[in-house]
Amino acid sequence: MRVDQATVVAGAAALPPAEESSDGSATQDRYQRGLDQLRAISGPQGAAVIESLNDIAPDLGRYIVEFAYGDVFARPGLDVKTRELATVAALTAMGTAAPQLKVHMQAALRVGASRQEIVETVMQMIPYAGFPAALNAIGIARDAFAAA
Repeated sequence: MRVDQATVVAGAAALPPAEESSDGSATQDRYQRGLDQLRAISGPQGAAVIESLNDIAPDLGRYIVEFAYGDVFARPGLDVKTRELATVAALTAMGTAAPQLKVHMQAALRVGASRQEIVETVMQMIPYAGFPAALNAIGIARDAFAAA
Protein backbone atom coordinates (compact mmCIF):
# COMPACT_ATOMS: atom_id res chain seq x y z
CA MET A 1 0.00 0.00 0.00
CA ARG A 2 1.38 3.37 -0.98
CA VAL A 3 0.82 6.40 1.18
CA ASP A 4 0.21 9.79 -0.37
CA GLN A 5 3.23 11.71 0.87
CA ALA A 6 1.46 15.07 0.53
CA THR A 7 -1.18 13.87 2.97
CA VAL A 8 1.40 12.78 5.53
CA VAL A 9 3.43 15.98 5.19
CA ALA A 10 0.41 18.30 5.13
CA GLY A 11 -1.03 16.68 8.23
CA ALA A 12 2.26 16.88 10.06
CA ALA A 13 3.08 20.43 9.01
CA ALA A 14 -0.21 21.69 10.42
CA LEU A 15 0.66 20.49 13.92
CA PRO A 16 2.54 22.87 16.21
CA PRO A 17 5.46 21.56 18.23
CA ALA A 18 4.36 20.02 21.50
CA GLU A 19 5.07 21.85 24.71
CA GLU A 20 5.02 20.15 28.08
CA SER A 21 1.87 20.71 30.10
CA SER A 22 1.22 19.88 33.72
CA ASP A 23 -1.37 17.23 32.82
CA GLY A 24 0.86 15.45 30.27
CA SER A 25 -1.51 16.15 27.35
CA ALA A 26 1.26 17.65 25.19
CA THR A 27 3.35 14.52 25.65
CA GLN A 28 0.36 12.41 24.64
CA ASP A 29 -0.21 14.65 21.57
CA ARG A 30 3.46 14.26 20.64
CA TYR A 31 3.23 10.48 21.02
CA GLN A 32 0.02 10.30 18.97
CA ARG A 33 1.52 12.51 16.23
CA GLY A 34 4.57 10.24 16.14
CA LEU A 35 2.48 7.08 16.10
CA ASP A 36 0.37 8.43 13.23
CA GLN A 37 3.53 9.29 11.27
CA LEU A 38 5.10 5.90 12.02
CA ARG A 39 2.00 4.03 10.87
CA ALA A 40 1.64 6.13 7.71
CA ILE A 41 5.29 5.80 6.76
CA SER A 42 6.34 2.36 7.95
CA GLY A 43 3.05 0.52 8.24
CA PRO A 44 3.06 -2.75 10.15
CA GLN A 45 6.88 -3.07 10.13
CA GLY A 46 7.32 0.11 12.15
CA ALA A 47 4.61 -0.82 14.61
CA ALA A 48 6.20 -4.26 15.04
CA VAL A 49 9.54 -2.66 15.95
CA ILE A 50 7.90 -0.54 18.65
CA GLU A 51 5.86 -3.47 19.99
CA SER A 52 8.99 -5.65 20.14
CA LEU A 53 10.43 -3.25 22.71
CA ASN A 54 7.48 -3.34 25.13
CA ASP A 55 8.82 -6.20 27.24
CA ILE A 56 12.39 -4.97 27.61
CA ALA A 57 12.74 -1.27 26.77
CA PRO A 58 9.36 0.43 26.42
CA ASP A 59 10.92 3.86 26.90
CA LEU A 60 13.12 3.27 23.84
CA GLY A 61 9.97 2.63 21.81
CA ARG A 62 8.38 5.77 23.23
CA TYR A 63 11.48 7.84 22.36
CA ILE A 64 11.42 6.52 18.80
CA VAL A 65 7.74 7.37 18.42
CA GLU A 66 7.87 10.77 20.14
CA PHE A 67 11.22 12.09 18.97
CA ALA A 68 12.04 10.44 15.66
CA TYR A 69 8.50 10.42 14.27
CA GLY A 70 6.60 12.92 16.43
CA ASP A 71 9.27 15.62 16.23
CA VAL A 72 11.70 14.95 13.37
CA PHE A 73 9.64 13.13 10.72
CA ALA A 74 6.69 15.47 11.40
CA ARG A 75 8.70 18.61 10.67
CA PRO A 76 7.79 20.69 7.66
CA GLY A 77 10.43 21.41 5.04
CA LEU A 78 11.03 17.96 3.55
CA ASP A 79 8.49 15.50 2.25
CA VAL A 80 8.52 12.00 3.71
CA LYS A 81 9.99 10.46 0.55
CA THR A 82 13.03 12.75 0.83
CA ARG A 83 13.29 12.01 4.55
CA GLU A 84 13.22 8.26 3.89
CA LEU A 85 15.86 8.48 1.16
CA ALA A 86 18.06 10.52 3.51
CA THR A 87 17.54 7.87 6.17
CA VAL A 88 18.49 5.14 3.68
CA ALA A 89 21.65 7.10 2.87
CA ALA A 90 22.57 7.53 6.54
CA LEU A 91 21.93 3.89 7.44
CA THR A 92 23.88 2.74 4.37
CA ALA A 93 26.83 4.90 5.40
CA MET A 94 26.68 3.62 8.99
CA GLY A 95 27.00 0.07 7.74
CA THR A 96 25.91 -1.31 11.11
CA ALA A 97 22.13 -1.13 10.96
CA ALA A 98 20.94 -3.78 8.49
CA PRO A 99 17.51 -4.43 10.07
CA GLN A 100 16.77 -0.71 10.29
CA LEU A 101 17.98 -0.17 6.72
CA LYS A 102 15.57 -2.82 5.44
CA VAL A 103 12.64 -1.25 7.33
CA HIS A 104 13.48 2.19 5.94
CA MET A 105 13.94 0.90 2.39
CA GLN A 106 10.47 -0.64 2.63
CA ALA A 107 9.14 2.61 4.08
CA ALA A 108 10.73 4.56 1.22
CA LEU A 109 8.89 2.35 -1.26
CA ARG A 110 5.70 2.81 0.73
CA VAL A 111 5.86 6.61 0.51
CA GLY A 112 6.61 6.72 -3.21
CA ALA A 113 10.33 6.19 -3.75
CA SER A 114 11.15 3.93 -6.67
CA ARG A 115 13.53 1.00 -6.52
CA GLN A 116 15.84 2.97 -8.80
CA GLU A 117 15.85 5.94 -6.41
CA ILE A 118 16.78 3.66 -3.53
CA VAL A 119 19.57 2.00 -5.52
CA GLU A 120 20.87 5.42 -6.62
CA THR A 121 20.81 6.63 -3.02
CA VAL A 122 22.97 3.64 -2.08
CA MET A 123 25.27 4.29 -5.06
CA GLN A 124 25.67 7.90 -3.92
CA MET A 125 27.14 6.60 -0.66
CA ILE A 126 30.10 4.82 -2.37
CA PRO A 127 32.46 7.84 -2.21
CA TYR A 128 31.53 8.49 1.41
CA ALA A 129 31.03 5.05 2.94
CA GLY A 130 32.89 2.78 0.52
CA PHE A 131 32.10 -0.21 -1.62
CA PRO A 132 31.57 -2.67 1.27
CA ALA A 133 28.80 -0.53 2.76
CA ALA A 134 27.17 -0.11 -0.66
CA LEU A 135 27.41 -3.84 -1.42
CA ASN A 136 25.83 -4.69 1.92
CA ALA A 137 23.06 -2.14 1.35
CA ILE A 138 22.33 -3.52 -2.13
CA GLY A 139 21.93 -6.98 -0.61
CA ILE A 140 19.49 -5.51 1.90
CA ALA A 141 17.66 -3.71 -0.93
CA ARG A 142 17.23 -7.03 -2.72
CA ASP A 143 15.52 -8.43 0.39
CA ALA A 144 13.44 -5.29 0.93
CA PHE A 145 12.27 -5.27 -2.70
CA ALA A 146 11.35 -8.97 -2.56
CA ALA A 147 9.30 -8.38 0.59
CA ALA A 148 7.47 -5.37 -0.88
